[in-house]
Amino acid sequence: MPRVVIVLLKLTFYAMILTAFDASEAQKPLKIGFYRTTCPAAEQIVRDTVTKAVTANPGMAAGIIRLFFHDCFVRGCDASLLLKKDESEQDAGANKGTLRGLEIIDQAKARLEAACPKTVSCADILAFAARDSTNIVGGFSYDTPSGRRDGRVSNSAEVDLPSPGSDLESLKKAFEDKGLSVRDLVALSGAHSIGRTDCSFVASRLYFFNGNGTDPTLDPKYATILKKQCPKNQLSMTTELDLVTPNRLDNQYYRNLKQQRVLFSSDEALVDSTVTATTVTNYANNPIAWKKDFAAAMVRLGSVGVLTGIKGEIRHKCGVVN
Repeated sequence: MPRVVIVLLKLTFYAMILTAFDASEAQKPLKIGFYRTTCPAAEQIVRDTVTKAVTANPGMAAGIIRLFFHDCFVRGCDASLLLKKDESEQDAGANKGTLRGLEIIDQAKARLEAACPKTVSCADILAFAARDSTNIVGGFSYDTPSGRRDGRVSNSAEVDLPSPGSDLESLKKAFEDKGLSVRDLVALSGAHSIGRTDCSFVASRLYFFNGNGTDPTLDPKYATILKKQCPKNQLSMTTELDLVTPNRLDNQYYRNLKQQRVLFSSDEALVDSTVTATTVTNYANNPIAWKKDFAAAMVRLGSVGVLTGIKGEIRHKCGVVN
């Protein structure tokens, strides 16, 4: 065989090996204990930071869980939401002026950079922080696979999140597009048992339903309470998502649903359809079942569109690319 042919065959063989190597390095699965050898204290540092912040202000737990959801639903769980620049995801209508907990992620990142420089991604910090927030205000936890890397792109135009006015079909499609099931949708909606919202998001159900009225699917007594908390001329005020246990992540949300005492039309949609109403009833009656499904859904959510291996980067600061 001519020497030139042999050389070309060898080069082709080496190229095939390098291509296979690059592919395997570019796509690595998440795993539990990813930082066990490179930064053994990583998860504890995040836990300590979150515990201090949420203990001082329980409302921060809802903010952190919301950050995690809003990040993973746009470009996947790559911490793109944390980037601070012109026309970033933070400037989109669903996020602008309403994000809470960003400083807690930054604090954890600063501590981790001091302990293990250039090692722990902001995307993993956010996933750990959401889990730890769940544990603090919900009393249950779950193992969080890690190994995510941070994205370099964040555009407000790409933000297309389910809205408070979404119907069930829209919600189902939004979740299915991310590889999440209807059961995941119902389980994750339980996060609406904590946190607050601007009164402007519930004004349409309180004052402008069908032009100038109150949504008849709202429990009348609940609607009266909401109108006191959200006067028609003061819609810049806020109200709790759950008036019963506002700082406790629990299955009260589903009991509220059964009584038609929820803020958003997107919540009401879950009990109006037989597709989801049975699951709502199960969670209302069985808190253990809901906790188990919520934990599993959070893990699945945390696997959406992740960057691993050699993709993305490990940001030095969560608000800017390297």
